[in-house]
Amino acid sequence: MPSIAYLGPPGTYAEAAALLYLKLCYSNPDDRFDNSQLCPYPTIAQAMRAAATGEVDVAVAPVENSIQGGVTMTLDGIWQWDKLQIQQALELPINHALIALASEVNQVKVVYSHPQALAQCQQWLERFLPQVQIIPTDSTTEGLKFVANDSTVAAIASQRAAELHDLPILASPINDYPDNCTRFWVLGLTPPTTRGTHTSLAFSTKQNIPGALVRPLSVFADRNINMSRIESRPAKKTLGDYIFFIDIEAAVEEERVQSALHELLEFTETLKVFGSYAIAGTDN
Repeated sequence: MPSIAYLGPPGTYAEAAALLYLKLCYSNPDDRFDNSQLCPYPTIAQAMRAAATGEVDVAVAPVENSIQGGVTMTLDGIWQWDKLQIQQALELPINHALIALASEVNQVKVVYSHPQALAQCQQWLERFLPQVQIIPTDSTTEGLKFVANDSTVAAIASQRAAELHDLPILASPINDYPDNCTRFWVLGLTPPTTRGTHTSLAFSTKQNIPGALVRPLSVFADRNINMSRIESRPAKKTLGDYIFFIDIEAAVEEERVQSALHELLEFTETLKVFGSYAIAGTDN
């Protein structure tokens, strides 16, 4: 069974995605597995680097949230470690909980959590804790170590994190939108063994001129290939210089995709294809 890097410590949503992937690795749903194959890392970048260097078999990294959009650290990481291939995508519902020893919400003075979780609960915090001090952490579970010693301190994390640390949940769910969902990528040095339904790629354009982006995108429209996501990230060179990340609803092996990629080379400075993959969810 594969060793799986993820943003730890245990109790994060990345761990939940890693556990889902581990279950999917077993052909028999009644098979047993142990969590010794899960390898927590302090940051998303370190988890991805572990997979890119062969320290672990795969890394599970969040790439997109339905409320906050793309996870920039993951996008920047896969552009940097472009030998990584997307083996599978996982979609998980995200339900945040306010974890605290306080008996009432208004007793909370400080809230810890990962910036993504804080942003996903921003409206709830403004409504119920408008004066609270917000302190960002590297993961949702990191702030729980402060909760155990102070009843005025709370953390936003998962229900599983509360159970693992034997801490009470003061309010749940507190995310601003009920259909909060995060997509994770399973990343490794080898391509997937099964045919995918989606393909992810990224490119930089040759010149920052009118039409520089329209022409690359038209190669997909001309072949009736649907783009399900497009996002830009700074190329970290000069202002106005961007990398464009695209997801298409087609497998890279398809003739029309191969034709599109061949034409795309004419309009791009750098083109990187991160692989074709299937998407699984908690009901799969």
